[in-house]
Amino acid sequence: MPEKIAVIGAGAWGTTLAALLADKGHEVSLWVFEKDLAERMRTSRVNDIYLPGHTLPGMGITSDLPSAVKDKSIILTVTPSHVTRGILKSLADCVAPEAYFVSASKGIENDSLLTMNEVMEDVLPREFHAKSAFLSGPSFAKEVIRKMPTAVSVASREPETARHIQSVFSTEYFRVYTSPDVMGVELGGALKNVIAIAAGCSDGLGFGHNTRAAIITRGLAEIARLGMAMGANPLTFSGLSGMGDLVLTCTGELSRNRTVGYRLGKGERLPDMLSEMKTVAEGVKTSKAAYLLSKKYGVQMPITGQVYSLLYEGKEASKVVKDLMARDLKSEMG
Repeated sequence: MPEKIAVIGAGAWGTTLAALLADKGHEVSLWVFEKDLAERMRTSRVNDIYLPGHTLPGMGITSDLPSAVKDKSIILTVTPSHVTRGILKSLADCVAPEAYFVSASKGIENDSLLTMNEVMEDVLPREFHAKSAFLSGPSFAKEVIRKMPTAVSVASREPETARHIQSVFSTEYFRVYTSPDVMGVELGGALKNVIAIAAGCSDGLGFGHNTRAAIITRGLAEIARLGMAMGANPLTFSGLSGMGDLVLTCTGELSRNRTVGYRLGKGERLPDMLSEMKTVAEGVKTSKAAYLLSKKYGVQMPITGQVYSLLYEGKEASKVVKDLMARDLKSEMG
């Protein structure tokens, strides 16, 4: 049965998900932050900034937030983590009380150290808490828009919510699995971006597959340690939103976070990169939040700590790898 869906955020991923849902026959309204971009998209049916070269199917396109969410049965937020709280506050009073909320954002709020689920629970009225879900997994927008087979997870504490969102989003090329582990799915999606910066840095320094494999594997161990400390199911991190997303983001050339690390490894300066990037590399902000969470929970996260030093303390990329390799020897299971 077709749904009325508001997609909040017209970056590459938000635009792709809006196209997927519209192609499936849902009535979609895409909210675009930039008014001039919204005007061009209504005329050209192309997101020329974030997803050029792809003509969009029929959908509403607006830069007016209240009209985008009015009378919608599903609100899908695909906004950078650092603006999600403000967006939710702006739309909370405009949403129908029976609506579902779905977050496809992958990040952690820096000031509060809250995941997107925790931000939602902090901002939205209680009646929406059981009707909230979180979409994550290995999914480059430029491949999904081309309808390449993709599998992701949707997590909710309420099984019925997860199953409903699963049915709404699943297509012949976009397979959605359900999970009850909201914390695990969210942390996997956010923290893999930090490890991807480290992997990209290694590649930029000219190291090989051995080094990258070590970073991915030990990075997964860090993610799982923090996840368990925060109440996640460790099995989640061997799944799509854990290992699956981590491998994709650390190895794929379409990964923004890997690209940031690669360019740092080549000697470029972070401020120069960020000033020219049109899209957000969530791992830059998440690195700080992850580092602070490791301190809060007393969890050893050496790769995360080195990425934090690289981004926020001006440490040289070559010194990062050397310091990781020179750490005290220990058991792999420790």
